[in-house]
Amino acid sequence: MIDDGAGVLAHVVDDPAATVPTVSLNSGRSIPQLGFGVFRVPPEDTERLVSEALEAGYRHIDTAAIYRNEVGVGRAIAASGIPRDELFVTTKLFNDAQGEQRAPAAFEGSLDALGMDYVDLYLIHWPAPQFDLYVETWRVLEQFAADGRARSIGVSNFLPHHLERLLARADVVPAVNQIEMHPILQQQAAAEFCHAHGIAVEAWSPLGAGQLPLFGLPPIARIAEEVGRTPAQVVLRWHVQRDTIVIPKSSAPERMRENARIFDFSLTAEQMAAITALERGGRTGFHPDEWH
Repeated sequence: MIDDGAGVLAHVVDDPAATVPTVSLNSGRSIPQLGFGVFRVPPEDTERLVSEALEAGYRHIDTAAIYRNEVGVGRAIAASGIPRDELFVTTKLFNDAQGEQRAPAAFEGSLDALGMDYVDLYLIHWPAPQFDLYVETWRVLEQFAADGRARSIGVSNFLPHHLERLLARADVVPAVNQIEMHPILQQQAAAEFCHAHGIAVEAWSPLGAGQLPLFGLPPIARIAEEVGRTPAQVVLRWHVQRDTIVIPKSSAPERMRENARIFDFSLTAEQMAAITALERGGRTGFHPDEWH
């Protein structure tokens, strides 16, 4: 770990040119701004890919119970030899385990699968308003935070109206809201609400998905040529300059390293504005009010 000169710790990814700063959370903890996501990584491939990500320098791993690959994440971490306190591990509670009756057992199941006695961040995966259990579930997560088994707690896929209802009943403000976010879907209202309430914003699918040809869009391709970087690096840099945490996924070690090399260059205000102008509400995942 190194100090970036502003009192923020960062770690080196792959080489000294690529340092990952941390974002301070309202829990008093900090989270690396770049992580490695394992959404849709098959369980049989997870240990290998997470091991490769750790070898590439990643220290922030994001999984979830519904991904069915927590075991592989835990095995890779155990085999890495990296001290646990140098890693940041996130997992999530899925919809079918919401509520005070089911959430404790689901959390224990995730800890067992990971082979850990605590996680750095535990999230409610979706609000699932049809069940009307996310406020009740949050009170259970507050207990996990109080006993130290979840160092920070947060939510995922929550929109402002979900957060408003939660905050009206919460003793602990969520540390993070992890939402789908990329140049085609920027969720400005959700991001502004989170920033106003001290909630860090984390982007899942930060590079979009297959049906969104982000990298071929003229502004991104042009800017990549201007700065001598790949389109993926340009999009990830756009995120971090907007104070967003990113968790890209890759199955290739060279791409993992490429995705990490986003902290040794900057985009100009004009380049940032050109990417921001791509917004068109292009959601690739479910709408949080509909997915249950």
